[in-house]
Amino acid sequence: MSLRTVHAACPHDCPDTCAMRVTVDTAAQRIVRIQGDSDHPPTHGALCTKVSRYAERVDHPERVLTPLRRVGPKGSGQFQPVSWDEALDDIAGRLGAIAARDPQAILPYSYAGTMGLVQGESMAARFFHRLGASRLDRTICASAGGQALEMTYGGKLGMHLEHFAESRLILIWGSHSIASNLHFWTFAQAAKRAGAKLIAIDPRRTETAEKCHQHIALLPGTDGALALGLMHELIVNDWLDHDYLARHVQGWPELREQALAWSPERTAAECGITADEVRALARDYGTTAPAAIRLNYGMQRVHGGGNAVRLVALLPCLVGAWRHRAGGLLLSASGWAKPVKNTAWLERPDLLAGRQPRVVNMSTIGDDLLRETDTSPGGFGPKIEALVVYNSNPVAVAPESAKVVAGFRRDDLFTVVLEHFLTDTADHADYVLPATTQLEHWDAHASYGHTWVLINEPALPPRGQARSNAEIFRQLAARMGFPEPCFLDGDEQLAANAFTDAVDREALRRDGFVKLAVPEAPFAEGGFATPSGQAVAAAPGVPLPTHVRNHECALSAPELAARYPLAMISPPARHFLNSTFVNVKSLRDIEGEPLVEIHASDAAARGVADGQPVRVFNDRGSYECVARVSPRARPGVVNGLGVWWRKLGRNGTNVNQLTHQRLTDLGAAPSFYDCLVEVAPL
Repeated sequence: MSLRTVHAACPHDCPDTCAMRVTVDTAAQRIVRIQGDSDHPPTHGALCTKVSRYAERVDHPERVLTPLRRVGPKGSGQFQPVSWDEALDDIAGRLGAIAARDPQAILPYSYAGTMGLVQGESMAARFFHRLGASRLDRTICASAGGQALEMTYGGKLGMHLEHFAESRLILIWGSHSIASNLHFWTFAQAAKRAGAKLIAIDPRRTETAEKCHQHIALLPGTDGALALGLMHELIVNDWLDHDYLARHVQGWPELREQALAWSPERTAAECGITADEVRALARDYGTTAPAAIRLNYGMQRVHGGGNAVRLVALLPCLVGAWRHRAGGLLLSASGWAKPVKNTAWLERPDLLAGRQPRVVNMSTIGDDLLRETDTSPGGFGPKIEALVVYNSNPVAVAPESAKVVAGFRRDDLFTVVLEHFLTDTADHADYVLPATTQLEHWDAHASYGHTWVLINEPALPPRGQARSNAEIFRQLAARMGFPEPCFLDGDEQLAANAFTDAVDREALRRDGFVKLAVPEAPFAEGGFATPSGQAVAAAPGVPLPTHVRNHECALSAPELAARYPLAMISPPARHFLNSTFVNVKSLRDIEGEPLVEIHASDAAARGVADGQPVRVFNDRGSYECVARVSPRARPGVVNGLGVWWRKLGRNGTNVNQLTHQRLTDLGAAPSFYDCLVEVAPL
């Protein structure tokens, strides 16, 4: 057996972005071992359960290995194999005909099926920029929190991951770290062994919350109120760093005045917790140093999610936590890599040549696919006639999926999907094009959970007839006659030049990763990336953050709550990553089947028994699953674990049958966890 080991990077939408070593039997072209790179400090040799099974995705028996053309009704999943030439010629011809009328009638749809800079938005972006297609506002995961960080800190900036090991108090806020960022959890456990206190703030009692010293189970969408209540207590007890506030926080007097209106009693009533919990949490945070907050994106998937992130992000400034390298906050660190990404070269926005195509929000795709042409001033513009989907599964993951399905089933919509499997979305395609997996192509990666950049080398030749995303768009560009030399750049060239000269490219190829030059305690003396250099609570053009209630809750929509009295959140099941890995049998066997967690008191009131099939419903639809009567659910809140493929569910739906398309206060993001439902036995 001849073995070869290459550097790889985890491609999935996870903050940890692990460095991997992949060992291959070169004679058999078979994966022998996939392991975390022990030399990479954030990864330290470990992989999550999902990615450790990556070989099962590469050699999955249901993998799409040849181009497919639809022969049955949309949604039926009936296809026949065709050659690459036949598929690409037809696709280019049909896109070209639409573009001749109005290229904005063509829409790309993609997100984080791979987080790579090459197989994500490099050649694809060049192609759609040159075409003049509609632009996609990629909001579906993180744009509310991202805009909030940019308003507050000047960018998506935060602590170093590894410094959490030195913290004395860690608030794990809106994060199921064991499932969603395992490597942070390793550092948190190290801090815990050294005597640190861990507190989970989450509506659901996750496995992470169970392993913390305390769990505060607030109502969904009340995180901003809790942050204001903590500020109230920090002020009245003078647990403040007055010097840091005076020198490094803009708008502090206005924020102070607002926070003083949020007594523990008012905060507790809004959040569904006790006033004593508010007081004790504030005391811990105000009197323990260094104190760190690991915030995650679940808490910003509600109407007021952006304002809530702004308020939480200001907490470290009140107590001077940023003075310590083990103090502060981490939601996203992706902004540290922004200056070293060769984004303009990778994506070539200059190919728009002065055109300004409309922008379509990916979170409202359900409505937008059903819109007719409207060329009036401020109107929608041309009807969407063609959709090219890559790195995403919108039929499963987009909100209000009944409308998404109706849009994808339009006979007059031409749909192309680049995929590994026949997902819910691929079932609705006119063409499915087989894409390579992470182990079969070149890529380059940054991270939003640590401060390293990584390279990914192909460990295997593509299985079957699979081609990389970049290669597919490169060949479409050739068939459409795009003459620019940039469409000849190969995948290895794109990966090699994905970062500027500020990154040591020789070290990147040799070691597989390079650490960014980020200060150990980046805001110890202020120096935020805002125009003033201060963290911003309020400034000209930047209003004071405040608590914004959910679109759907008893206080904002009492009539709706009378009919649908249960709040529902829909976090990913532990062994899935959104809709990725759902078809890996070993992982699906662990999850069992789609379920909703419900508190015993809510179950008893509805005659629901543990393990009983139930109907979860609201005005948008009905979703059938199994009830799990569980202390993981707090009273008044149910947890619809997702994101199952619709066709693997009980009645061909998933939890997004119930979610709506109303957007967040900042970032125009979806409000997945801002949803009222009722539950009844089947």
